Amino acid sequence: MQIVLIEGDGIGPEVTGAACRVVAAAGVRIDWVKAPAGAQAAEQLGEPLPEQTLEMIRRYRVALKGPCTTPVGKGYRSINVRLRQGLDLYASVRPVRTLPGVKTPYEQVDLVVVRENTEGLYSGLEHQVVPGVVESVRLVTRAAAERIVRYAFEHARHAGRRLVTFCHKADVMRLSDGLFLECARAVADEYPFIRFEEKTIDNVCLELALDPSGFDVLVMENLFGDVISDLAAGLVGGLGLVPGANLGSRSAVFEAVHGSAPDIAGKGLANPVAVVRSAAMMLGHVGHRPAGEAIERAVVSTLEKGVGLTRDLGGDGTTATITEQIIKNLGA
Repeated sequence: MQIVLIEGDGIGPEVTGAACRVVAAAGVRIDWVKAPAGAQAAEQLGEPLPEQTLEMIRRYRVALKGPCTTPVGKGYRSINVRLRQGLDLYASVRPVRTLPGVKTPYEQVDLVVVRENTEGLYSGLEHQVVPGVVESVRLVTRAAAERIVRYAFEHARHAGRRLVTFCHKADVMRLSDGLFLECARAVADEYPFIRFEEKTIDNVCLELALDPSGFDVLVMENLFGDVISDLAAGLVGGLGLVPGANLGSRSAVFEAVHGSAPDIAGKGLANPVAVVRSAAMMLGHVGHRPAGEAIERAVVSTLEKGVGLTRDLGGDGTTATITEQIIKNLGA
């Protein structure tokens, strides 16, 4: 089986390398096809996301991706946004749950953030009207709105989850979020066996901070999803622990959602758990669910035992030591 590997920038090669080792130890043989993306690709090829990389993902359908650096406020456009739009990866899926051995204020977090991935304010439709005035277009279409809400309900149905919460701000953005809310209500009527609720995004933030245990599947537009998915990750220990997937009808890219951390790149200090768990999600997607579940259990066991953990997890270990422990616990 051939799967595209985008190592990324900074700590990317270290954490994706760890994930590849764990996948091999789980007994799944993958021929990794490396594809360029990120700052190094921009320097060497003049393009941070070469068309050849998109074509490779279209050919092999699935990719595992490390973090890529995107300049803030200048330089090239976000690689992640271009990937999602170029491959129509319309659903960002972020499962968030409490893990053992990780100290957080909460003990009962188990939710999934489903984010529309191709429209909203991240559509890239912005321009300078006159000097000092910039206009950005928030794009919402009925087709994309219905598609992402239906994905959320289908995910809930197949995962045995019982509640879908639609997050919006239709009281202020009456046309754009009003259309999204209309679509959400219509799709919800097709799933009477799954509870549906609608909440404003500010209220969702408040309730997540007070008690996140009441949420199950949350679905929302692009910008809201970007914020809420990171907020939710913070409830369970941070971005270094939470996996992510970007799914479309033909292609899928699985990735860690943390940054490239150039300050610790090459020092063997990076925590690979988020990428390892993303690889476990990827295995489930390509028909190797038992191996993916075994990796997830091994990660949990490693965190429970607390041996070989990286500094951000309270240990004094390295990328190599935590990877070795995950591999060791695969057979436990």
